Amino acid sequence: MVKYLTGNIKINKRNIIFEPLSFLTFSYPSSGFDFNRDFLPIPSKNHRQVEQENVYNLDRNMKVHNFNAGPSVLPNEVLYKASKALIDFDGSGMSILEIGHRTEPFVAVMEEARSLAKELMQLEDDYEVLFLHGGATTQFMQVPMNLLESGETAAYIDTGVWSNKAIKEAKQFGYVDVIASSKDSNYNHIPKQYTVPSQAKYLHITTNNTIYGTQWHTTPETDVPLIADMSSDILSRQMDFNRYALIYAGVQKNMGAAGATMVAVRKSILGKITRKVPTIMDYKLHIDNGSLLNTPPVFAVYISMLTLRWLKGQGGVAAIEKINNKKAALLYDEIDHNPLFRGNVAKEDRSKMNVTFTIDKPELEEEFLKFAKKEDIVGIKGHRLSGGFRASLYNALPLESVEAMVEAMKFFSLKKA
Repeated sequence: MVKYLTGNIKINKRNIIFEPLSFLTFSYPSSGFDFNRDFLPIPSKNHRQVEQENVYNLDRNMKVHNFNAGPSVLPNEVLYKASKALIDFDGSGMSILEIGHRTEPFVAVMEEARSLAKELMQLEDDYEVLFLHGGATTQFMQVPMNLLESGETAAYIDTGVWSNKAIKEAKQFGYVDVIASSKDSNYNHIPKQYTVPSQAKYLHITTNNTIYGTQWHTTPETDVPLIADMSSDILSRQMDFNRYALIYAGVQKNMGAAGATMVAVRKSILGKITRKVPTIMDYKLHIDNGSLLNTPPVFAVYISMLTLRWLKGQGGVAAIEKINNKKAALLYDEIDHNPLFRGNVAKEDRSKMNVTFTIDKPELEEEFLKFAKKEDIVGIKGHRLSGGFRASLYNALPLESVEAMVEAMKFFSLKKA
């Protein structure tokens, strides 16, 4: 038997620190590597204590402050548990990447992910939650394909690139009435004046606009079914999700890693069109098959399950909303008071997920990006359509990262303003 001491190595600009955590043992002849068996805790600590330390000792000093708009930052706990599952999923002797999608272990993962999403949104019994392929972009066509007859009209509100793409796809299946748009002002606000036609089959909105940095802070009042693309603010704040007939969201911002799309749909709105819907695009068939109509994005669904577990453990949507409000208030306050930076959008419509801003001296834009990178702040370059800067404050981004961003802005301004 050969025994090695293992632990965390912490690296900063001046020191390399080794913190012992466990012994790694190898026996020959070996019966195969087992993560849980071969990583043995130091005798003074039980296995649960060591695992908790491994989760929370993922040193943030070794990681950057990740403000990317998506895929985006994930909780340490999720990263640690996912790394274990890549080697040995739940003691099965197989990686999560190797298990069959119709086997009992993965069916349990899918069911827990669907159940947690429904629980966290407090959805009523008539709703089903699905995890599908194709991203929100596929939903741009799947929604009208399932809900809109060729001679019927759907109402859309245009608040940015993604709602505009949804409008384009819906026109292939029926009539589209764009009842309001902020395009003329470069999408710097949410339209307030609009009338929803009573004959509209549904009203579609994009609740948060990742590129331009605006967000709906109230739910539209309408008697027609309400459809929402919530890709960039899903589960970031409390709302009455039951007011929406269908919600879809790419999970790679607040619900996990890229590769899956969550759809929550009220079953009573389905099956009311005469169009023959292709099998793989039919919501009803996905529901009937427990979101296992075809091979699902197994690993992405697993990461979503872990992320939803983490969110529930934080206290759910109500608790994370308080943290998100603090993060947004801190950054917007700095933007409003810093002489060098300016916000891009109407204050009443500012997004709490995607903060967009510019610098008064455009020639300093690249210099600030380089300075931020030296401070381990990444992902803040604005989208090519809006320019400037964008800081995404998704659920898993810690408050400490926003504090670091604010300090960097203050310091840079002192030197350059």
